[in-house]
Amino acid sequence: MPGIAADTSVGAVHLTVADLERSHDYYTRAIGLQEHGRENGTLRLGAGGDDLLVLYEEPGAQPAPQNTGLFHFALLLPSQHDLARWLAHAAEERIALTGMSDHLVSEALYLRDPDWHGIEIYRDRPRGEWRWNGDSIQMDTIPLDVQAVLNALEGDEAPFERMPAGTKMGHVHLQVADVAATDDFYSNVIGFDIMVHYADQATFLSAGGYHHHLGGNVWNSRGAPPPPPGSAALRHYDVVLPDDDEVQRVAGRVADAGQEPEPQPDGGVLVRDPAQNALVLTARG
Repeated sequence: MPGIAADTSVGAVHLTVADLERSHDYYTRAIGLQEHGRENGTLRLGAGGDDLLVLYEEPGAQPAPQNTGLFHFALLLPSQHDLARWLAHAAEERIALTGMSDHLVSEALYLRDPDWHGIEIYRDRPRGEWRWNGDSIQMDTIPLDVQAVLNALEGDEAPFERMPAGTKMGHVHLQVADVAATDDFYSNVIGFDIMVHYADQATFLSAGGYHHHLGGNVWNSRGAPPPPPGSAALRHYDVVLPDDDEVQRVAGRVADAGQEPEPQPDGGVLVRDPAQNALVLTARG
């Protein structure tokens, strides 16, 4: 069976939060996303184009860090200059970070929102600088050269206002119960390519030779169940395919594997991975 279309990407990430006003303040002020719309306890956010984040209010929702679900979603900025601009903003506004890493293919900043959802903000190095071991891409986690990033500002002192146009959802990293089962579903059923694999600890998969559109790890969730009802957790994330024919082809593979895909009102199709993380297969608009 052919793999998934090379121009597949990830789209909006849908999350439950406890307090929509608190989340609105955080994501607009601290992260720099724009409000795209709000209706019936739901908030849509992005950088002026497609929605990147959709938040659903459930008062009293609590984090579920030891269950399957979201490890982090990752906002991909267009350039190192944009990453430097955001980092300077974070320093000026005293926005708490949980980490800063160089992954060889990218430079990344990490933080958590008020509901403990993990966030990565990153920029890619040019593909020509990526290194390979055969079919596996070389990735690592080493300290970020913060000064080298900030040097990209080159004296630009313009204040940060919002995430730049062209910001997109670069990848989604999941907490899963079992890496082998995750590989089997996302590679053999959905059709992503395994880009690098860390024994039984983590896996990274993509379409079209990207370093990864999807990550899955068991660092906090080996053998764990999904979050209990009422959690501040991942509801689903979108996998964006080039057209409806590809949506139906991939959904058909899921059905052939024994799962019943769930058609959605907007035309997408919801399926679940072995850890019960939900993804909606949707056609590019």
